[in-house]
Amino acid sequence: MSDVNKNSWLRRRAENALRRGFTEAYETVKVDPNRFLLQLQAAHSLPISTYRGVYSLDITQLDEVAVQTVRGAMKIAAVEGAGLGLGGVLTVLPDLSILAAITLRTIQKLSLVYGFEFNTDEETAELWLATASAAGVDLSREFLEKEVVSRLVPRVIRRIAVQASTDVVERWSGRLIPIASSFIGGGLNYYFVRAWGERANAHFRQKHLALRERLALASAPTL
Repeated sequence: MSDVNKNSWLRRRAENALRRGFTEAYETVKVDPNRFLLQLQAAHSLPISTYRGVYSLDITQLDEVAVQTVRGAMKIAAVEGAGLGLGGVLTVLPDLSILAAITLRTIQKLSLVYGFEFNTDEETAELWLATASAAGVDLSREFLEKEVVSRLVPRVIRRIAVQASTDVVERWSGRLIPIASSFIGGGLNYYFVRAWGERANAHFRQKHLALRERLALASAPTL
């Protein structure tokens, strides 16, 4: 098989694996906001009783939790990539499905850290906007507003999978080297989650600061 055909074959399968991974992660392993709130209280000592409370905290506290959240996901992804990487190309595709789940859960946690839940259709749309942004996919506000969530999510996942599969094929080519594939797989997963996590973090942080400013203006006494 030529390099061109091999890349095309791998890209199609990578796209399908990522699409399946994001879909299954969204439907079956979503982060439980209530449980994560308890984790923020216990593990990170945030003095909040609801997510609304994060707007009264120092932004640096939230930034530190966000950094720890991304770092934790990076370590998990690295271990997972190193383990499955032992199989080289044979384990690339199941690896991508798991990696998609790790990445989406990380983005969901970052959303909650900065006070954005995803209980309503509008909040769910915002979550996928952030996920697309992390993948480097630009979705217009009009695109989101014209779609109901039941149709929006599959379309956004498809766009994300197409974009991400191109990056995957370029960077995962080293996984074809049998002996080195474990080290390469772990490293690539590590940096994949870091890149997506940092972009998603920047998205939610900017939204948080904008909303915090609006809340401050709304509560300011009028003269």
